Amino acid sequence: MSKYKVFIACDSKKVSDVKKVIKYSQNNNLKIGYKFGLEFLNSKNGRNFVLNLKNKTIFADLKLHDIPNTCVSAVKAIQDLKVNYLTMHISSGIEALKSVKKVSGNIKVVGVTILTSLNNKALKEIGFNKDVKKLVLQQAKLATQAKLDAIVCSAQEAKIVKRVFKKELITPGIRFSSRINDQKRTLTPKQAYRNGADWLVIGRDITKGNIKKNIQTLIDHLNQ
Repeated sequence: MSKYKVFIACDSKKVSDVKKVIKYSQNNNLKIGYKFGLEFLNSKNGRNFVLNLKNKTIFADLKLHDIPNTCVSAVKAIQDLKVNYLTMHISSGIEALKSVKKVSGNIKVVGVTILTSLNNKALKEIGFNKDVKKLVLQQAKLATQAKLDAIVCSAQEAKIVKRVFKKELITPGIRFSSRINDQKRTLTPKQAYRNGADWLVIGRDITKGNIKKNIQTLIDHLNQ
């Protein structure tokens, strides 16, 4: 049986915090990758740390969202980091998606659908007329058309996305309990895998407190 796959969100600007997460998350029961977002990669020492990180699956969660030429330039600017996955908003449009995919090389381009911090009420405030599920389905079709390598979506929409997108699904908004913090559309790890997730993204539920104990809690939860 293949291992469950988890990206640990390294949401900090301190290299010492990230080193601790990497050290204490090592285990033989899960396939672990590390997700670095704007906070860490824009910090004073963060970029250099990722540049020198060896033998790890690296997820650069930059969520590119700009005109095609700017997105392409951004991808070229980080190719020295040797990251495995890179995110960009599908709402950047089909031209930008295709342009980035064309220059991405060995980097897997990950299309971001509607953020898990948004719900139907928030989308209406922004100006969208469709509900979350319809928008995510439409975006998944665009990702397929652009031949992206993976999609980020809420685990609540994973089944819908699987209908039209046949590659990797990465699902944030994963919570061990009912604490949702700043996320709106959440599920437990087990529910996410049942819905078709390939990778889970988990942050605070692993990185806060005793990391080894939190990892074991996740393993126990998945094996119940």
